[in-house]
Amino acid sequence: MKVLHTSDWHLGQQFYEHDRRVEHQAFFTWLLATLVKQQIDLLLVAGDIYHTATPSANAENQLYQFIKDAKKQCPALHVIIIAGNHDSANRILAAQPLLAQFDTHVVGRFDVATPNEAVITINTNGKHAVIVAMPFLRASDVSSISQTQNGPSYAQGVAKAYELALEHAAHINEQHSPLIVMGHLHAKGGDISSDSERNLVIGGEESISANVFGKQANYVALGHLHKAQQVAKSDVIRYSGTPIPMSFSERNYTHQVSIIEFITDEKQHISTTVNPLYIPRSADVIILPKGECVPLSELCEQIKVLDTTQNTIAPYLRVKLKSSDTDTTFREQIEQALEGKHIKFCGIERVREQSANNENDTVFEDLSEVEMLNPLNLLEQAFANDKDMAGQSVPDELKTLLSDVINELTEQEQL
Repeated sequence: MKVLHTSDWHLGQQFYEHDRRVEHQAFFTWLLATLVKQQIDLLLVAGDIYHTATPSANAENQLYQFIKDAKKQCPALHVIIIAGNHDSANRILAAQPLLAQFDTHVVGRFDVATPNEAVITINTNGKHAVIVAMPFLRASDVSSISQTQNGPSYAQGVAKAYELALEHAAHINEQHSPLIVMGHLHAKGGDISSDSERNLVIGGEESISANVFGKQANYVALGHLHKAQQVAKSDVIRYSGTPIPMSFSERNYTHQVSIIEFITDEKQHISTTVNPLYIPRSADVIILPKGECVPLSELCEQIKVLDTTQNTIAPYLRVKLKSSDTDTTFREQIEQALEGKHIKFCGIERVREQSANNENDTVFEDLSEVEMLNPLNLLEQAFANDKDMAGQSVPDELKTLLSDVINELTEQEQL
């Protein structure tokens, strides 16, 4: 059986107010050709199909059209989609009856009472596989199985959820078919993108040990982290990463999908081979200057000489400028340098040098950077900056309250 692992499409993302439908369509065109050329039997999409819990009609249409086209070009293809932390479980599940007609299996939520619903058996062209399709687990999904002697533990709840699903998978896998485990989470040791991946849990328990995936899995297909990478130094536990850069911090990522092939020998031993397949980038992501900040005149000159005539899709450009160099005409000068350029401009990052005590640090004065901070970091900064609380650490009780609030808001967003 041949499997293609992808994740984190983030359909409907507005990148600094720029629509990305053309880029996503370019990826889908490439992916369709790849499914045909590689003769893929099973397509795995490990969460974050959409960028928000309330995607636009255009984003939903783009997904449905892709599924329709994929099934038309690959009649024997099966697709498994799990919900990610950006997705609304209810919204994805609403399309389940429609997508089922195209051999597309959707798992939006895990129910402790029915772990079997997260286990899918695939039979296509005489090839078989059992898949534990575990969606993103909210704290409320695993609250009944997360109790420890020291109180509730999200990591314990996640481990128990996988244990329940894996037990059912082992029970029904009578043919000793390949076992695939899917998940949307932050596995310990994974390299996280600095400004485009939400922390999943407040309080330090967002990282989950790779041990939860069990020892019997022939491949573990993960989503959430945007950089393609192995987990726990294992060739068969992987993040496929995003198909296109979701932020400027991802501009140097090598975007890819994973092609997995299972071969069963006469003794029923299953061997797994994994090969990355690199995705051509349809729109470049550029920061100027490439190194340290330069004077405004030099920055404008770098913009003017930037050659984008060969780019089919306009690249994204963001510029860095010292606060001391932002006089009354700096925006006008940058706009003049951009005039006539085939570029999607993504604003100015004003960089202020710190005081002499912190000469090596810089502070970004861009309000969009606030979104990069998780709520716990903001709370810790509030304590650090308050004259009455300076030097104090945030009490555990307050961290727990903050976590409860964030989880409640997240769950309301999913409805």
